[in-house]
Amino acid sequence: MARPRPATFDKKKIVAENRRAKFDYFIEDVFEAGIALQGTEVKALRGGEGNIAESYAEVKGNQVWLVNSNIPEYSHGNRENHTPKRPRKLLLHEREINKMHGAVERKGMTLVPLMIYFNSQGRAKVELALAKGKQNHDKRDSIKERDWKRDQQRIMRDKG
Repeated sequence: MARPRPATFDKKKIVAENRRAKFDYFIEDVFEAGIALQGTEVKALRGGEGNIAESYAEVKGNQVWLVNSNIPEYSHGNRENHTPKRPRKLLLHEREINKMHGAVERKGMTLVPLMIYFNSQGRAKVELALAKGKQNHDKRDSIKERDWKRDQQRIMRDKG
């Protein structure tokens, strides 16, 4: 009989996160996509390196590509090391690609990566959001709402 998995095995290990995405965009829909990586890219990601703050995804033909993401060169790599800012192919089902393509073309939405992580099987995944950009007044409203929620929590904590 196989031994049970440790509790930490079922959680995802977040490698890179785009924290400003939820502040700069209205998130409509979220997709999980696989990412086609080279060996040294996987090793660099496992080391906790990677940046998706300025990256985006675009649909080209029947494929989705992650553009402008930075995975630095692997420190122990040799001359076969990868290019840090190369476009990387995202692996999605065709119906998901069609849905994204339609929303980007018709509704003027963008594809924003929220995070790169390793799932429970150890595979690198990208959480991709279908989003619409916020105006400055929308961002101010988000700040006011966040501050009000923080004040509510403080009031409830002090009364209770």
